[in-house]
Amino acid sequence: MNKKTVILGVTGGIAAYKACEIVSRLIKLNINVQVVMTQSAQEFVRPLVFQSLTNQPVITDMFEKPSTWDIEHISLAQKADLFLIAPATANIIGKVANGIADDMLSTTIMATKAPVVFAPAMNTAMYQNKIVQKNISSLKELGYYFINPSEGRLACGDVGIGKLASVDTIVEEVLQILHSTKMDLKGKNLLITAGPTREPLDPVRYISNYSSGKMGYAIAEAAVKRGANVTLISGPTHLMPPKDCNVIHVTTTEEMYNKVLENFDTCDIVIKAAAPSDYRPKTVLPSKIKKYDHTLSIEFVSNPDILKELGMRKQHQILIGFAAESDRELEYGKEKLEKKNLDMICINNILKDKVGFGHDTNQIEILKKYGEQKTLPLMSKIELSHKILDEVLDLMKHP
Repeated sequence: MNKKTVILGVTGGIAAYKACEIVSRLIKLNINVQVVMTQSAQEFVRPLVFQSLTNQPVITDMFEKPSTWDIEHISLAQKADLFLIAPATANIIGKVANGIADDMLSTTIMATKAPVVFAPAMNTAMYQNKIVQKNISSLKELGYYFINPSEGRLACGDVGIGKLASVDTIVEEVLQILHSTKMDLKGKNLLITAGPTREPLDPVRYISNYSSGKMGYAIAEAAVKRGANVTLISGPTHLMPPKDCNVIHVTTTEEMYNKVLENFDTCDIVIKAAAPSDYRPKTVLPSKIKKYDHTLSIEFVSNPDILKELGMRKQHQILIGFAAESDRELEYGKEKLEKKNLDMICINNILKDKVGFGHDTNQIEILKKYGEQKTLPLMSKIELSHKILDEVLDLMKHP
């Protein structure tokens, strides 16, 4: 699998140091990063820092002796899958908006056909200046992307909008744009479940699991980007729901079961990425369980098996399940595929490094009902989401 390449333009602002973390995060997600720095950016962070992080030379000078016979700014522009400017000063925004190309960064931006993303960071008054806002509006109309700054205390002491967006926000937006594809799910109705469920023991305690919901939310985000009508049924998480999808929040497995069945008949594709609790306490006590000097026994009963129920009811729907295992994952995954009448199952071993619950990355084995098996490498969950949706489209060709 070919790696994606992000060209990161760093301009002269106090937030330049945060670009180091952006580089680190992107590289950990298996993305090539090449850094271009303006002269003023070098006053805040030394090029050697980025060179050490990327293991690649940092481009700083329009007229330095090239290492190859390529015309440097054209070569960079052509190999970019995405161009990110973070932090983006009013100066670089103004240059690009007005067609000025007088250094390596602005020249390369002008020459690229890749998506260009600006992450502005500047003083509040500068950001709100009518000229800056006009430049931003002009660039948006031309198809350039912007990651809005956040509000807070700025380096100058002012309080207001202008802080560079969080690294999490920038990386997530980059991944979304980097892996966006054609609208090949337009008109399709997808039902996606995500996150854990909670089964109450008493008014202050519950049983649950380590599911963060990140995989299901990433699939929902990817499906929206590909034109699908998405209903996301989510257990309790701390995640921001994806834009432009119908989000239904639930707490218990029984609540998730009911909401899934309510929406099942109208959907074309179901992706069950949630991790609902298999059991619940037989009795939920009305008051807090007190601590005593003896053992505590709690009787549990089975929760409804959502995936099995869908497998029995499905008619035209494509049904995708997940299996998070700690051993013999292929054996258990195949068994689940057959017993629950699935069209495809995504299997991961949660004991592997950077795989499964809580991580931004995942690695899965895919099994399909007609016998095809694929091993996908470790990658970001948003990238993996697009791979899963690619396989769903393949299933639609093999009813």
